[in-house]
Amino acid sequence: MSTPKLPKFGSVLAKQMAIAWFRDDAWESFSIQELQPLPLHPASHVLQFGSCLFEGFKTYRHPDDSLYIFRLSRHVERMRNSAKMLSLPVPDADFLIDMVFAAVNANREEVPRAPKALYVRPVLIGTSPMIAASAFPSSDACLYILTSPVGDLFAGGARPLKIAVDGVHPRATPQIAAAKAGANYAAGLGPILAGKRDHGVDQVLFAPGGEVHESGGSGFVLLRDDAIRVKEFDGSFLPSVTRDSIVIMAPDLGYQVVEHRFTIDEMLEWTQEGEAALCGTAAVLSGIGLLVHEGKEYRVGTGEIGSNTLRLRKALTDIQNGLAPDEYRWLTKVPLPHSK
Repeated sequence: MSTPKLPKFGSVLAKQMAIAWFRDDAWESFSIQELQPLPLHPASHVLQFGSCLFEGFKTYRHPDDSLYIFRLSRHVERMRNSAKMLSLPVPDADFLIDMVFAAVNANREEVPRAPKALYVRPVLIGTSPMIAASAFPSSDACLYILTSPVGDLFAGGARPLKIAVDGVHPRATPQIAAAKAGANYAAGLGPILAGKRDHGVDQVLFAPGGEVHESGGSGFVLLRDDAIRVKEFDGSFLPSVTRDSIVIMAPDLGYQVVEHRFTIDEMLEWTQEGEAALCGTAAVLSGIGLLVHEGKEYRVGTGEIGSNTLRLRKALTDIQNGLAPDEYRWLTKVPLPHSK
């Protein structure tokens, strides 16, 4: 009997969404409504000039059935910074948090138990109807929040990933590389599809000019028994919240954290004995078993998910799922409806 095929990550959406509109220089009150198409003018700024950004984080159901969001304030801060970079109306932090709580509560029964979670996707788009506004920001906007019960990002569950290394192209548009903007994901899609077609990889690691940055959908980290290495944040890639969490946790687990630029050659030298992983809200910490660069395959460590990757992943997910103390105060409890 064949195992039923699981739906792709993020393809199953919860039935309710939160939505708010920015008109006449002010945010209107948000509402909860059935998941449905948006009423957009065909000349909307987002359709003509790509004024779109979003966030992604998870809500976890703890053993006592209470719901917690991981690093909510950091994600809200990043979304507000993305809005500034794209010259879109910036939602007030408290307003955005209240919308998130409302969206999660509207779909409270759809939050799965560990190891699954409810993925939360706030989206901000420009809605001003004008086809000649390439030099003007959108004065109107729509903010909406979708949610999706999810499991593993990569098909097949926990397994070593195969990653192609692109030493030429940047993943993101340089001026807004630190924003979680739709344009950045569109920019990386061509090389990702080529990597899947030509090498059967799960993702592409972008290293423009030979300097390692990030993958098409996640951050990147090198690990070994006594240290982890990440690229220093310089605005040339998305500031991953998961990466930041690992950097904070690692010293307490006995790792030295090294933050600086490193090249493809340095990465390949490290991975002869060490480990490599993708890190992000969706990926969590996903171990890499094989790198493909310029048509040649390089095994990472033993080719399996490394022990340090598994150790840090467990330390992180135990906090998220309420199985370990939240010493860093990263969890925000979702208040029940009509309570504060």
